[in-house]
Amino acid sequence: MEQRRIVLHPRTREKLRRRARRCRDADTRTRYRIVLRADQGHSGNRIARDLGCCPATVSRTLGRYEALGEAGLLDRREDNGSPKVDAAYARTVLWILQHTPPEHGHRRPTWTQDLLIQTAGRYTGVTVSRRTMGRLLKAHRVRRGRPKPDAPCPWSTARKNRRMALIHGLIATLPADQVCVWEDEVDIDLNPRIGPDWMLPGTQRHVTTPGKNVKRYLAGAMDAATDRLVWVRGDRKNSRLFIDLLKKLKAAYADKAVIHVICDNYTIHTSRQTTTWLAEHGQKFRLHFLPPYSPDDNRIERLVWRELHANVTVNHRCRTIEELIDEVVHYLITHNRRHRTTIVSELRPAI
Repeated sequence: MEQRRIVLHPRTREKLRRRARRCRDADTRTRYRIVLRADQGHSGNRIARDLGCCPATVSRTLGRYEALGEAGLLDRREDNGSPKVDAAYARTVLWILQHTPPEHGHRRPTWTQDLLIQTAGRYTGVTVSRRTMGRLLKAHRVRRGRPKPDAPCPWSTARKNRRMALIHGLIATLPADQVCVWEDEVDIDLNPRIGPDWMLPGTQRHVTTPGKNVKRYLAGAMDAATDRLVWVRGDRKNSRLFIDLLKKLKAAYADKAVIHVICDNYTIHTSRQTTTWLAEHGQKFRLHFLPPYSPDDNRIERLVWRELHANVTVNHRCRTIEELIDEVVHYLITHNRRHRTTIVSELRPAI
């Protein structure tokens, strides 16, 4: 940029230094320092580099000082009028975000900043820029997250609460010769689940997918008292997989008179094959069913399977399903080690 030399009278120079020291606004203080450094003969690029601003700011400040004197260094935004984004506008945006776009007459299912600006303008008559909307969302800690899939439970809230109270009461009053476990199955897909990851600026990670998916299944049971995990794996999620898990539980808790199994309403838990097997071991097992469509109430779903996907299957780069299963088993063994339990040797995989 063109060098612009300003020569100050000694009294003016001292007055500007004194005003700069007393100024509380950082931007105004920077403008004072720009003029003082120009008086010392510094170039515009050097002033910008030393003060951490752009050369255009230096040129604009010096031009205003030459035209208006010290008045050109003051912040003139107080004459801009009332700000567009006031408390009422912010409340309107937050109210809009409590709903989905179709509820406000849009075809798009998710919100964008442009759509928020358009919708808020409809209610307030105020139109702002995307940058202003971004600052507003950041100030109110609005985040872009992943919605949670939710299937409504057909039971009433009172009925569901009664069932969960019975289950938690069973765990709290369990005799010493009995044990209670949370049971559930999980799908392991060779096609990786795509999830967020940290990346360098201007780069994007690539996750190779095999194309043709291959699946394996795990059935697990987590001790309600110690979080100790027992699991079996299989090629299909059928009654045989569940029965193999019950066999493993019977061997793992041979010293217990009764094993209470808390499970969901999946068909393999009540199939004819499962019922026939339980009829032969009815004195050992008691099944307790969770309310329908209530995965959050199953503790193994939250504590184990969700973390398993986050730590193993999301963005994985395993080339074969056997390699992926090895990683899954390693994670489950690590889970048991964290809870200081003894690993029970796994039965043969279910077919």
